[in-house]
Amino acid sequence: MSFPVSTYTARLDAVGRLLDERGITAAILTPGPDLRFLLDSDIETHERFAALVITPSSRRIVVPGVDAAVLRSGVAGEAGVEVVPWNDGEDPVKLLALPAGATVAVSGTMTADHLLTIQSRGVQTLNATTVLREVFMVKDDVEIAELTRAGHAIDAVHRRVPSLLRAGRTERDIAADLTTMILAEHVAVDFVIVGSGPHGADPHHSYSDRVLTEGDVVVVDIGGTLDSGYHSDCTRTYVLGAASDAQQSAYRVLRQAQDAGLTSARPGVTAAELDTVVRTIIEAAGYGDYFTHRTGHGIGVSGHEEPFIIAGNDTVLTEGMVFSIEPGIYVPGQWGARIEDIVVLTADGCEPLNTTTHDLTTVEVPA
Repeated sequence: MSFPVSTYTARLDAVGRLLDERGITAAILTPGPDLRFLLDSDIETHERFAALVITPSSRRIVVPGVDAAVLRSGVAGEAGVEVVPWNDGEDPVKLLALPAGATVAVSGTMTADHLLTIQSRGVQTLNATTVLREVFMVKDDVEIAELTRAGHAIDAVHRRVPSLLRAGRTERDIAADLTTMILAEHVAVDFVIVGSGPHGADPHHSYSDRVLTEGDVVVVDIGGTLDSGYHSDCTRTYVLGAASDAQQSAYRVLRQAQDAGLTSARPGVTAAELDTVVRTIIEAAGYGDYFTHRTGHGIGVSGHEEPFIIAGNDTVLTEGMVFSIEPGIYVPGQWGARIEDIVVLTADGCEPLNTTTHDLTTVEVPA
């Protein structure tokens, strides 16, 4: 168990209260981040239906009979969640015991086959990700501690990146080393991006057999999962040898934009306003067409979750929210750069959970 059972009962109770306040009959939450957050469960039932059913007054989990023992021996059993097993050939949706005309919030991870079956039973469905986001967005002290630990873990990997970047090595070589390093600090690798030269202009490039050469700007974006289920995510940009004047000029703008994001992130600002602060600086310098994604995303037991720091999102940022601030500049076919920190909102500002340098780190090329 990652945390004391009282942590999970408090979360379950918070969901129940929110459903009561909004007049929603039940939340039906399927395996994935929702169950990790509420029951510390990574159960995978594959095509078989499984769902935690929370109402304002009850907690039960409907699971295949082959998985019932695992749930009873974990947080579900200790937190008093009723485990309701079903066997192949039975109708598990019937065990949800939903009244006719019920309004239910369902996990965004629920597959279409199960969702369509539930909808066919005469109930109205809502997106639980939206309905319950208040419970997930604001982190409690134990979550912030884990995300801080995750930040330290990925920082430890970034400190070793310069030793991996050498002319003649491929992106794939470097990614293999990064995978080993991430696993030394985490229990799983979430992703590895090594974008060298023109590949750095693709924000979601992974890695390839491209050989690094002198003068390459290299975007390294890496993340992993801790044993508690919480995630890390951090991007830094490096250059083999000397950056060009144009690259240095663009990077100064990127650094200014990211600094402005860190300074402006505070309770009371909306997600859209924070995105605008960062984006305006890049646009004013003439690089607006080269910043092609949102400014940030929330992080927790999901690698990407609310709040999304993006235009049009009127979510008001509050103390305890944790999210990335990660502007980038991407020159198609040439090079790219990104600076990404995970930050936690404090009472009057934000605290970055990543502390490695924001400089365009120069990796010396042997003469």
